Amino acid sequence: MKKKVNAAILIIGNEILSGRTQDKNLAFISNWLNSNCGISVEEVRVIPDIQKVIIKNVLLLSKKFNYLFTTGGIGPTHDDITAQSISKAFKLKYEYHKEAYEILEKYYGKRKFNDGRKKMAKMPRGAKLIYNPSSAAPGFITKNVLSLPGVPSILNSMIENCKKYLIKGLKVHSKTINLFTVESNIARNLGQIQKKYKKFVDIGSYPFFRLGKIGVAIVTRSTSLSKLKSVNKELIKLVKLKKIKILKI
Repeated sequence: MKKKVNAAILIIGNEILSGRTQDKNLAFISNWLNSNCGISVEEVRVIPDIQKVIIKNVLLLSKKFNYLFTTGGIGPTHDDITAQSISKAFKLKYEYHKEAYEILEKYYGKRKFNDGRKKMAKMPRGAKLIYNPSSAAPGFITKNVLSLPGVPSILNSMIENCKKYLIKGLKVHSKTINLFTVESNIARNLGQIQKKYKKFVDIGSYPFFRLGKIGVAIVTRSTSLSKLKSVNKELIKLVKLKKIKILKI
C-alpha cells in the first residue's frame, strides 16, 4: 500500500539570500513531486554557501524527511561547495565520479576540459547520477539527498531523471473556492468544519484583493478524494447559507 511520503527542499546560494537572484525552483519541484510522485514538500530552507551550515541542515533534514532535495552549489566555481559539504556530512570521500568524469570529458572535449569543469565530476563516493540532458553536468543522489543545479531551466530538464530513485506516496488532491467575503465572516464556521475533518483534510483560508473587492480563497487538501468532496459540499452549504458570492476564475 502507498503511504504518505514527504520531502524537504534546501535552497543553497548567497545570490538567493541577497535578493540578486529570485528562486524559481521551489514551486516547480513541489508541484512536480506532488503531481508525479505523491510526495509532499513539508519544509523549505534557504541557506548561504557556508560549509558548516550546509552540513548541519543536510544532516537534520535528511533524518527528518523521506527525501531532501538540494538546489545550487554544484557548478565549477570556488563557491560551489554542495558536493564537498554533503561528502563531509556523511563522512564519505569527495572524489571524481568515473562516469560523471567521462560524460563531461566527452561533452567538452579533452582540450577544453579544464579544472573548473572537472570539479563538476567530483561528488561523494558511491553517489548515483541524475543525468542532465541540457548541459551534461549531472546531479547526484547520496543516501536520500538529491542534489540538483540552481539554474531553473537545467533543473527542469533533469527532474524526470529523479523519479527512478523515489518511492511514490499518496497524491495530495486540492480544491480552491474563491469567495467575495472577509475571513472574519467565515472563520468560526471554517474552524468547525476543520475540527470535524482534521484527520483527513487540511483547510486553509487566504485573503486577496481583486476587482476592487476583498475576497478569501478557501483551499482544501487531502489524500482522500471522497473526504475532499464531503468537505467541499459543506463549504458550498456554508456559502449559500451566508449568501456569499463565489468568484469564478
